[in-house]
Amino acid sequence: MKYVPRVALFLAIPALLFVVPWWTLVGAPTEGTGPLFWLGSAVFLLAFACLPAAMFLGHGPAQSDAASVVGDTLLGVAWVAFSWSVIGNIAGLVLPFAGVHDPDRSRIVAVGVLAVATALVVWGIIEARRVPRVRTVDVAIPGLGQGFDGLRLVVVTDTHYAALNRLRWSEKVVDVVNAQRPDIACHAGDLADGSVEKRHPQVDPLGKVDAPLGRFYITGNHEYFGDAQGWIDHMTSIGWQPLHNQHQTVTRGGDELVIAGIDDPTGVTLPGHGPDLPTALAGADPRLPVVLLAHQPKQITASAAAGVALQISGHTHGGQIWPFHYLVRLDQPVVAGLSRHGANTQLYTSRGTGFWGPQLRVFAPSEITVLVLRPAPARV
Repeated sequence: MKYVPRVALFLAIPALLFVVPWWTLVGAPTEGTGPLFWLGSAVFLLAFACLPAAMFLGHGPAQSDAASVVGDTLLGVAWVAFSWSVIGNIAGLVLPFAGVHDPDRSRIVAVGVLAVATALVVWGIIEARRVPRVRTVDVAIPGLGQGFDGLRLVVVTDTHYAALNRLRWSEKVVDVVNAQRPDIACHAGDLADGSVEKRHPQVDPLGKVDAPLGRFYITGNHEYFGDAQGWIDHMTSIGWQPLHNQHQTVTRGGDELVIAGIDDPTGVTLPGHGPDLPTALAGADPRLPVVLLAHQPKQITASAAAGVALQISGHTHGGQIWPFHYLVRLDQPVVAGLSRHGANTQLYTSRGTGFWGPQLRVFAPSEITVLVLRPAPARV
């Protein structure tokens, strides 16, 4: 009996996602009758049945890649259709004032919603699967030595190598990263969804990233849905340095900078894991500025209290499929971009390099980020 509420919730979410678009695109414009009503209803009923089944088969014990692709894609399409059905129905409220009444009003709304949703799904798939654009941001760091002026720190994050084989995409991402001439390369977590055995071919091209001052990696929450320690070990084997509540002091031009990393908060479920900033900074020279890799932006609270100069995060995907970013904002202090927290702490939140689940990005483009560090006077 204890599983009944979970099953109910598992079915209630798809029901909500499909009922509103069904009414908008099928029920209202057909007035509940005729061949289009029955055909459209059958399509929606089939999609409703497929979504939870595919998600369970893809992300449950079976771990079926084919089912995962079907379920994730259906979820993304359903979210777009739901969002724009709500928007379309609200916008359609003005039509009666122009003398347009049902069923014509509902049919105009249905055509508009169908056209916009279809266009956004096609565009969203193209955006998600393309090689990310490069975003370059200057970051002024108080107390940064002149030897680090102009240091290029390239960030990839949330690659989410998963059921879709993106080996070619991975190779192209590495080419773009190397073209930025990084001094330091960072991966800020959510490397892959799945086991090392299944996903390592897509991850392995990262071993060709060239960054003379270091390549650093931290775990995200998705590593802890699978084999986090396995991914830490694998990244070590291809030449990246995992920062598992650790730091590394790098030197350039006679100056020093601390690069630190902490685990994702979900790591507390695994013995020996979980974020521990004091341990990560233990032994670091307190006079040196700290650049911290922390997967979730909300970890900034501890970072600001510790006087970290710059935290680099991912996790949000910039919302990935608009308007989901409004929900993300309920959980995280920042969705994307550079922000300031406390007296001397900055946070850069990447929209992510890949995508999770639905192979769509709508109004939340992926990115490969180049953070160019500049010295700045300490703020008082």
